[in-house]
Amino acid sequence: MKHKITYRLIGYFSAVLLLFSLIAGLLFWVLFAWHTAEIHEAELKERAVSIADTLSEFSQKGGYRGRGKSGGYGAYLRFIDEIAMSEVWLADEHAQTIQVCQTNSSLSYSDLPAGAEELISQVFVGNVVSNTEFSPLLDVPSITVGAPVYDAEGNTTAAVLLHSPIYGISSAQRDGILILVFCILTGLFLAFVLSILLARHFISPLRKIGQAADRVMKGDYSARTKVRQNDEIGALAGNIDGLFVQLSDVEEERKKLDKMRQDFVSNISHELRTPVTVIKGSLEVLENGLITDPEEMQEYFRQMSSDTAHLQRLVNDLLELSRLQSTNFKIEKSKLNLADILQEAVRSMQRIAGQKHVEIRLENEAGNVCFFGDYGRLRQMFMIILDNAVKFAPSGSAVSVKMRYAGKEKLMISISDCGSGILPEEIPYIFDRFYKERSEQNKSGSGLGLPIAKQIAMRHHITIQCESNARDRTTFSFIILPEELIADGASADQVQP
Repeated sequence: MKHKITYRLIGYFSAVLLLFSLIAGLLFWVLFAWHTAEIHEAELKERAVSIADTLSEFSQKGGYRGRGKSGGYGAYLRFIDEIAMSEVWLADEHAQTIQVCQTNSSLSYSDLPAGAEELISQVFVGNVVSNTEFSPLLDVPSITVGAPVYDAEGNTTAAVLLHSPIYGISSAQRDGILILVFCILTGLFLAFVLSILLARHFISPLRKIGQAADRVMKGDYSARTKVRQNDEIGALAGNIDGLFVQLSDVEEERKKLDKMRQDFVSNISHELRTPVTVIKGSLEVLENGLITDPEEMQEYFRQMSSDTAHLQRLVNDLLELSRLQSTNFKIEKSKLNLADILQEAVRSMQRIAGQKHVEIRLENEAGNVCFFGDYGRLRQMFMIILDNAVKFAPSGSAVSVKMRYAGKEKLMISISDCGSGILPEEIPYIFDRFYKERSEQNKSGSGLGLPIAKQIAMRHHITIQCESNARDRTTFSFIILPEELIADGASADQVQP
C-alpha cells in the first residue's frame, strides 16, 4: 500500500508503451517487409533490364547465337551470375528451352512449374515482370524477374530471368525486428524510470499533505503542508493550508467561547450569590425573631429591597443583552434626529448628575442629523455611557458631550469625564460581559451596561471606541460613517433598514 501509486504508474506506463510498441511493431513489420520486398524487386528489375540491354547489344552486333564461346558474348555469359549477383537464366521462345548460365545447362518449358511459363510469355510480349512461381523448381523461396532481349529490328529474341532467394529479404526483416525489440526494451526501461520519478513528484507532496492532515486530526492546528508547487497539487496544498488556518481560527474561537462561557457562569454565579445570600440571611434572622427593634427590622427590609432591585436589574440586563445578541431579535428602526436623542439622554441624566454636583455640557456643532434607527435603543446606548461618565466623574467636575463632523463628513459623538481613567491593558476588555471596575463608585454595577451599549451600536452600524490616559480623563466616541446618514429630504421609505 505504501508504494501503490508508484506501482500503478509503472504498470500504466509499461502497459501503454507495450501496447503502442506491439501496434507499431506490427505496422513496422508489415510496412518494412513490403518496402524491403519492393526495393529488392526494383533492384532485380533494374539488373535484369541492364543484363537484357547488354545481351541485346550482342544480338544486334551479330546475334548471340552466332558468336563463339570464346568471344565477348561467351565470356559475358560465363560471368553473368557474378555480374548479376543472382542466378541468371536465358529463355528461348522458339526452342522452348531455358539456358542456365551458372551450370551451362538447359531446361525445357515442360520442366517449368505451373505459372512460370506465363511469366516468360509476358516477357516475350515486351514486359518486365516478376513473380515467385519458380520457387518449387529452385527448391528455395525466390523472386524471379524477367526482362526481354531485343534484336536489331526490335523483336524480342530471348528472355533474361533473374532469380533471388527471399531469405535475403527475411534477413533484412529480422534485423529490423531486432532493432524494434531493442527500442521497445529501451522504451520500457525509460518508462520504468520516468514512472518512478513522476510517482515521487506526486507522492512526496501528497505524503506531506497526509502528514499535515494527520497532525490536524490529532489536534495540532499549527500543522502546514509546506508544499510549494505551481501546479494542481500546489493549489490543493494551498487550499488545505487555508483550511487548516480556518480550523485553527475556529479552534481559537471555540476556546475563547468556552472561556467566556466559563467566565459567564462564574460571574453570574458570583453576581447572583452575593445578593441572594444577603437576602436569605436577612430572612432567616427575621424568621427566627432575632431582631425585634422596629427600626432595625426596617433597615433589614430596606437592604433586602435594595438587593432585590439589584437582582432584578441584573436579570433584566442579562435578558436585554441576550436579545440584542440574537440574530433573530429585530429592532424597530425609523427616520429620526440624533440631536433630539442626545438632548433627551442628557436631559434624563441631569437629575442624577445634579445629585453628585456634576455638570453635563452638551455641544452640538453638527446641528440636526437624520439617521435611521431605533429611538429607544439609541437613547439607552447614550444613557449607559452618560451614566458611567457621571458615576466616575468627581464631585464638582463636568461631563462633556460633543457632536460634530470629523473628516470626510463622518459624524462623531464623544462623551468625556474627568474621572480616574482606565488602564490601557483593561480597555480591550471593558465591553466583555461582567467586566467591571471593583471600586466603591461601581459597587452597584452589573458589568453588563457597556456590552449592551456595544450591541446596540453594532446593530446600528455605529463604531464605539474608548480612549483614556489612565489618570484623569476617559472618552467614549461613537463614529457614524457618511453612508449611514440620511439626507434631509429623504423619506423613511427611501431608506434601507
